Amino acid sequence: MKKFTPLPKTISRLSAISLALLPALHAQADEFSYPAFQPSQSDFGGVGLMQMPTGRMAPEGEFNLQATLNENYYHYTATLQLFPWLEATLRYTEIQDLLYCDDPSFCGSNTLTDKGMDFKIRLLEESYWLPETSIGVRDFAGTGLFDGEYIAASKRFGQVDFTLGVGWGYIGNSGNITNPFCDISDRFCDRSVGASGKGGMTEFENFFSGPAALYGGLEYQSPWEPLRFKLEYDGNDYKSDRPVVSGSVSMPQDSKFNYGVLYRLGQWGDLRASYERGNTWTFGFTLRTNFNDLKANWLDEPLPAYRPKAEGEHISDNEYLVLAEELKTIAGYDDITLYKSNDHITIVGEQKKYRDSQEAHRRAATVLANHTSSISEYRIIETVNRQPVLETRIDANKYADVAEVKYIDADVSDSATTWVPTTPKGQKIAEPSDDWDFGIAPTLQQSIGGSEDFYLFNIGINAGAGYWLTNHVEVGGSVYINLYDNYDKFLYDVPPDGTNNLRVRTLVRQYINENSVRVDNLQLTWMDKLNNNWYAQAYGGYLETMFGGLGGEVLYRPIGSNWAFGFDANYVVQRDPESQFGFFRDEMQFDPLTGKDYRVQTGALTGHATAYYQPHWEWLPNTLFRVSAGRYLAEDIGVTIDFSKQFDSGVIAGAFATFTDMSTEEYGEGSYSKGFYISIPFDIMTVKPSKNRATISWMPLTRDGGQMLNRKYQLFSMTDDRYPWYGRKALN
Repeated sequence: MKKFTPLPKTISRLSAISLALLPALHAQADEFSYPAFQPSQSDFGGVGLMQMPTGRMAPEGEFNLQATLNENYYHYTATLQLFPWLEATLRYTEIQDLLYCDDPSFCGSNTLTDKGMDFKIRLLEESYWLPETSIGVRDFAGTGLFDGEYIAASKRFGQVDFTLGVGWGYIGNSGNITNPFCDISDRFCDRSVGASGKGGMTEFENFFSGPAALYGGLEYQSPWEPLRFKLEYDGNDYKSDRPVVSGSVSMPQDSKFNYGVLYRLGQWGDLRASYERGNTWTFGFTLRTNFNDLKANWLDEPLPAYRPKAEGEHISDNEYLVLAEELKTIAGYDDITLYKSNDHITIVGEQKKYRDSQEAHRRAATVLANHTSSISEYRIIETVNRQPVLETRIDANKYADVAEVKYIDADVSDSATTWVPTTPKGQKIAEPSDDWDFGIAPTLQQSIGGSEDFYLFNIGINAGAGYWLTNHVEVGGSVYINLYDNYDKFLYDVPPDGTNNLRVRTLVRQYINENSVRVDNLQLTWMDKLNNNWYAQAYGGYLETMFGGLGGEVLYRPIGSNWAFGFDANYVVQRDPESQFGFFRDEMQFDPLTGKDYRVQTGALTGHATAYYQPHWEWLPNTLFRVSAGRYLAEDIGVTIDFSKQFDSGVIAGAFATFTDMSTEEYGEGSYSKGFYISIPFDIMTVKPSKNRATISWMPLTRDGGQMLNRKYQLFSMTDDRYPWYGRKALN
């Protein structure tokens, strides 16, 4: 334990000067002569000064990607302001003076990469008297290289934002004060060094233990809007940094003060430069956007004027065909079947264009009114994969009042009611002319921070086709064409850490790099709505890139319910990467390149029970919890927890972690499976409305524990209209 060290006279003088200036700064600040103050990012990611975090939070939804470089560390970070009170940062750090491992045949010259995650929670919002105060943890569930905790308070006076904080661990290594928690318990007086197991675990016993230090600083917004300056008193002494301890690298601290300048590039980025430790230049670049503010700009078919047909007017068969076509082009319904009875008309089809269901209903009701007569009700049965999900009934007379704006705040929802899908009644007047589905989509698979190379990826094209034998049975498949990858660097043949797991995912190089064209999926699928709230599917064939077999899923999901429950079970066998359609027969395989044996999956039962919940809690809005428990591909048993947040634009950001009975030693580096993803609606990236999404995911490492089967269809997403998550309308 480090002993108490008096604060230098310089910081004492700075504090005295600051206190003397506070009233003047507060009184003289002219809100109209200076640009608005906006929080900025630290070297480590997250709102802060340079090395030290502050108590500030960015606006909700702000997303920052940045790189910070100096002679010792390259920090690459992604920071997201999930809620007004919660900030999360994912960070990869390349340590320039250390190699990832001592085996050049495996790691080559790849530098050591540290993976870490930070979070900050706001305790107090700033008021006239009180500072904005936050508590945070750096390198949560990391390797322990930068782990630390802090409590920071920030108060703004005019264009100067002052911060005072207390740090522990990496943030407080200088130990300029006595750890106040030592008086509570002796266990807080000492702090273990490094991470347990294979890294990636959370060392709760280290929280707020070991040396502690006061730190502080200020950020000044100059009259020239792009330019701001930072001054920081550092709480770290850099004597325990990994390059110093493990690499005999000198990282002297000639000054406790760090100086920085930031140049803001409009609303989309920052350039940063700082002089730190009295001897080290650091440079950085930040890209920034806000997921709440992203908006769609469409070139869409205009909504026709409301011109209903006269009562009793004859409608020809040809006009019904025109009606079906307009319901597709104008209202966005595909694979349409139309039924007409004496007093109502029913649309059965899949909505492909509009996340805003009310916009789709308004367009459909207008088109129906303009092409039909003597109809008192419009019924819309929403389908996905030809299975009925939700029925909406629109009263024609009430909609006429809405369309003609006969009262204030008229809305299509005033005329609509939601029902469990019923069997359509009446004469069938139109139906789909084509039972084929075709699609082509780019794909990206990536892994960041591995031992063999910092960034492993493959990019290609997935071409798929499907044919509906009936409304419940589809035969379909897809072919993947690999355009480029660097998985030849992925050398995880026999793990150097001694693990002996079934190679259910770490054979990825053989599937990707050694097969430029491969059959990804070829399966027969049956699905149906069993009753009002139950859905089911069964499937068999080549289910994904690495596995084939048989399986099924059932889902219970009431209409309008913010929860659902499902169960899937599958019997799978691992596909042989040296054959397009073959499977492994022997569990033990021999690699002639290494002369070593490895194990594969020759048949196993896998499956999960999954609960879905969208809470109505005020402090956790627009979120989804997904918890799955069951058996994984490597025959380990455990639970996967997935949490995601949806922003006003419809962008979804999420993270997951899987904990199984596979020990950290058996799992290998990383200790357990985890990852992050962002799902972006197509319609904020293109000029056409769409319900499709693009998903970008990050996996820290490719390992075999906690791996699920990648099934083609998921009943939860298929029944999304019952309580929308993926298909929610934009709120901005």
